[in-house]
Amino acid sequence: MKQTEVVPQQEDIVMKKNRTKIDFKYIANKFGALFGLILLSIVLAIMSPSFLKVDNLMNIARQSSINALLSIGMLLPILTAGIDLSVGSILAISIVITGVVTVIWGMPPIIGIFVCLLIGAMAGLLNGLLLTKLKLPHPFISTLGTMNVYRGLALIITGASPIFGFSYLINFAGQANVGAIPISFILVIFVCVIFHIFLTRTATGRYIYAIGGNKEAARLSGIPVDRVLIIVYTLSGLMAALGGLVLIGRTNAASPIAGLTYELDAIAAVIIGGASFFGGIGTVWGTLIGAMIIAVLRNGLNLLGTSTDIQTVVIGIVIILAVYVDVLRRRSKN
Repeated sequence: MKQTEVVPQQEDIVMKKNRTKIDFKYIANKFGALFGLILLSIVLAIMSPSFLKVDNLMNIARQSSINALLSIGMLLPILTAGIDLSVGSILAISIVITGVVTVIWGMPPIIGIFVCLLIGAMAGLLNGLLLTKLKLPHPFISTLGTMNVYRGLALIITGASPIFGFSYLINFAGQANVGAIPISFILVIFVCVIFHIFLTRTATGRYIYAIGGNKEAARLSGIPVDRVLIIVYTLSGLMAALGGLVLIGRTNAASPIAGLTYELDAIAAVIIGGASFFGGIGTVWGTLIGAMIIAVLRNGLNLLGTSTDIQTVVIGIVIILAVYVDVLRRRSKN
């Protein structure tokens, strides 16, 4: 009788321990980036009294907006185990053509906004078509090529000179505030909600995760892989153009060299936010937190008087650590 009473108790203890362990892993995987952002903010608040001032926090929100928009677009290719190296160049070609249409040709600003988004979407569409129709082995190759093509076209169109003098309507997204909150950050939250719904509540969103999990299995199960990939890269290009509109508002200029290395920050934000280079893992909100971590880190280092060179080194170390965590997470599952 004693033996039959003790064994169930021992089993209950083991099950409770296992549940605790599983819950801890779940929390670490799901909220690790958020905990990192909170911890980083606490450290910087202690080291710099200016960090928690409202003006500085709103400045962080404003600074993170462009990278957040590009990162949300970048999340989609990475979810499919791909990548888009051309987003910075898409941003440049989109805003340059917007400058030509509105400033040089004098067309209405609303047309310029439409043209900007259209150019971004078409550039992304071309990336998707090159990947799916030419059967290139990896999007790294196709987007590396278009990265140079789009940047070169932007330089040719402008003669390597920036275009100035945009109307307030085009500058609105990058300049206006609602109270103290930048419109650009409100736009980011709105976009995050839309993409969260898209990825979690639509068939195409589920297909994106399935392709990242196992592309061949997704194809064999009837998922239209090529069509989904075309949608993914089209949306990535569209988000780059939207980020370009915010950039125009912040600088009142369209430069052909705008967006240089922006693709690296976008990739970093996605990975820091918990996505996996191997595909199939990642969330919109995690990506937003990743973009915020980069913005907070840069802002804090500026407040501490750290040089730009050292900031670059620190960001690089953070990226390496994020990728290493991704590798460890993948090993633990195998």
